[in-house]
Amino acid sequence: MKMKLSYAPSIRRLPSYLHIIRTFQRTGEPYISGTWIANELNLEPIQVRKDLAITGIVGKPKKGYPVEQLISAIEHYLAWDVEQKAIIVGAGNLGSALTGYQEFRNHGLHIVAAFDSDPAKVGKSVHQIQIYKMDQLKEIVEAMNVTLAILTVPSPYAQSSCDALVAAGIRAIWNFTNVKLKVPDDVLVQREDLSSGYAILSVMMRTRSEHLS
Repeated sequence: MKMKLSYAPSIRRLPSYLHIIRTFQRTGEPYISGTWIANELNLEPIQVRKDLAITGIVGKPKKGYPVEQLISAIEHYLAWDVEQKAIIVGAGNLGSALTGYQEFRNHGLHIVAAFDSDPAKVGKSVHQIQIYKMDQLKEIVEAMNVTLAILTVPSPYAQSSCDALVAAGIRAIWNFTNVKLKVPDDVLVQREDLSSGYAILSVMMRTRSEHLS
């Protein structure tokens, strides 16, 4: 199941706001203006105010937003103020890199186990995360009370791995493969298409090159 969020574009911008606000927090100033945030990110101030409004916080006229409360409001809206356990399925290059990504832990996402079908990887660890056999999936998921999985397997194994995750009790899958997964209605899937970001950058580079030539 893929839920449609009417605020999806705003939600995608909130982490950037949070980074900017945390940097500003070091100045010791108690308030931050929406205009300042907008200027840092090359956005319109009205867009920033609309985005922040979904968190429920309201700025004060001529002062802006209280920094501490704004950080808390964004973190709470994103559910980054609670711990979320996750597993990684596919301990290859991408999966291994994601296990070591510190920002996940900063946002409350704790990767507690990794799984792979390669016997050479099973029993080892990556970034201090133990790698288990795929047939241990259900056992580990239940023992660690995990509901979220990050899927980074090669495309031919994506659907079968997904089926195993659903059977193990996983209810949300962050899909880093290029396969559109088929899941029951009560399972959430968020696909992360890494090639899309590169496609945009590539076109921008070509356009700039053509403009300069």
